[in-house]
Amino acid sequence: MPVAVITDSTACLPEQLAAQWGISVVQLQIQANGRIDDESRFERAELVETLRSGNPVTTSPPDPGAFFWTFQDAVSAGADAIVSLHISRRLSATADAAREAAKQVRVPVHVVDTTTTGMSLGFAVLSAARAAAAGAGPQRVLEIAGRRYLSSQEFVYVDTLEYLRRGGRIGAAAVLLGNAFSLKPLLTVRNGEIAPLTKVPGSKRALARLTDLAVQHAGERPVDIAVASVTPSAREMDMVQQLRNRIPELNDIMLVNIGTVLTAHVGPGTLGITVAPVP
Repeated sequence: MPVAVITDSTACLPEQLAAQWGISVVQLQIQANGRIDDESRFERAELVETLRSGNPVTTSPPDPGAFFWTFQDAVSAGADAIVSLHISRRLSATADAAREAAKQVRVPVHVVDTTTTGMSLGFAVLSAARAAAAGAGPQRVLEIAGRRYLSSQEFVYVDTLEYLRRGGRIGAAAVLLGNAFSLKPLLTVRNGEIAPLTKVPGSKRALARLTDLAVQHAGERPVDIAVASVTPSAREMDMVQQLRNRIPELNDIMLVNIGTVLTAHVGPGTLGITVAPVP
């Protein structure tokens, strides 16, 4: 395609969708259990066990070299321009690494800090790739991606804020620290950082409230939905069914895995819903 679309692994895109639309995904890094590697090479079960045992887990953005070779591969495949969409700079320096690499590429590279992550980023990347496949130029691809990530919303349940606190990504959600253990935090991403929504007594009520918030945000608009979890369970299947029944203009709904880098910061019990209005 004349315009190549590239993102990072925090977009949580299912591999088959990325492959279908020709999207290149640059991996963030995890350091745990004495090794550092691409997050896709870390077994989910191993990471969950490491987190629960309290052993240190750190994450880092891709090396600029990883971006350079990804950009070069796109140029070699015929791209005249590249749109590179990434996690918020308040959460990771990934976009900075992409910009550093872009200086060495002979075609225009448009690096975008989307001020979000997860499937809010993922849906924007998919929209961008579909536009590029239809022949849109780089400015049009950027416009379509921007509309998507700016209108999308993350609704996130976490068992505890401890993992966000440890990793220094707690942001404005720090106001929820120090409450009773039985109160479960509900979070979002706002202005590029993790932000509080509310706290609800008990997991069951918190997940019900999470679903309510997603339904309210969807309203009567056509929307795409992603339900994201760390490990498969009955919780997200039940949530998918509720969302199918309660959102009148549901365009598409998918189950996705929360990437291991995001898991390292939000914790093993996390479950999220992304609501992305259809452009």
